[in-house]
Amino acid sequence: MAATPWDLAVVGAGPAGAATALGALRADPGLRVVLLDRADFPRDKACGDGVAPHVLDLLAGVGVTGLVDDRVPVGRLRLGRGGLTAERRTARPSWVVPRRILDARLVDAAVAAGARLLRHRVRGLRQHAGAVVLDDEIPAAVVVGADGAHSAVRRALGRPRGPAALALRGYAPVAPGRRGAQVIEFGTRHQPSYAWSFDCGDGRANVGYGETLREGRPAPNRARLLERLDALLPGAAEGGEDWVGHHLPLSTARWRPPAGRVLLAGDAAGLVNPLSGEGIHYAVATGIAAGRAAAAALREGRPERAGERYARATRRILLPHLRHTALAARLARSPRAVGAALRASAADQRVFDDFVELGLARGRLTPAVVLGLGRALVAPARPSRPTP
Repeated sequence: MAATPWDLAVVGAGPAGAATALGALRADPGLRVVLLDRADFPRDKACGDGVAPHVLDLLAGVGVTGLVDDRVPVGRLRLGRGGLTAERRTARPSWVVPRRILDARLVDAAVAAGARLLRHRVRGLRQHAGAVVLDDEIPAAVVVGADGAHSAVRRALGRPRGPAALALRGYAPVAPGRRGAQVIEFGTRHQPSYAWSFDCGDGRANVGYGETLREGRPAPNRARLLERLDALLPGAAEGGEDWVGHHLPLSTARWRPPAGRVLLAGDAAGLVNPLSGEGIHYAVATGIAAGRAAAAALREGRPERAGERYARATRRILLPHLRHTALAARLARSPRAVGAALRASAADQRVFDDFVELGLARGRLTPAVVLGLGRALVAPARPSRPTP
């Protein structure tokens, strides 16, 4: 086989792919890295658009700062279900950044770091002794699949899809009662499910509804998703546009990355928080880890060990958290447990903060959460009120 033209080929240039390139090039600026995506940037992507502060922490570690300096921070979060509400200020604000903006900025940062961006839709791969060849024309020493929920790289590896959710997202004028906040209203009929309204800070809100898909049951159509959104957040969809549906591959406690020269990151790896639907933090965290693992394996002349290095790194940063989110997602199927979680969050800032951490980044079911849930389950229900 001819000499390998690329040290690292990254399939998909969303947050996971761009973070992979950034992680690799931060570790070794001399690497030949190519980002392959079927779309030109900027481009839209269906998402809730929430960017947690933890994402910015990770990006700062690979030299990317100032990404959201021109966006409006959102410091309040309102959680509700069936009349119960827990609304508090979060420990640190988040941002609502449309993916058309966020992804283009991340790609620009990756290109500035030395990656090359090519428009190409990858459909398959073949593994040889010395390289991985994409579509019989693009060889690379290491490949990272960051190509989303319907990943061609994952299919080529024969990795099955796990549980999934279906969501519908649009943009609508933000309702007065939901300004300056991220609002989540959990479903009362379809479990687990929730509707959301995230203030973008420009007069619009990212609004939508999603629910876990159940095996053997037909997926709801667009009309049904909009109906359920309006039932949970009346008026949220009024004047809405740019409606897009998308699948979310939900993480489980049994996540195991593949070994060898081909790695998976973000949605392609089945990493979307089953409790909150958040995926950008997982995408950036696993992308950076994949890039660093590839760079280290290439540096020692053993690209076939990239997967082993990646597995060690992600096991340390993800597995305890994934076990806790999987358990929390099972608990969330119980209306009684959801109600207890809301009452405990309304009563105690520590419980609220720990639940937010569990849904956004690397949080766990802490002693404060467990104790708060226990108290709420045995105490009589009381009306909850927003807190300052």
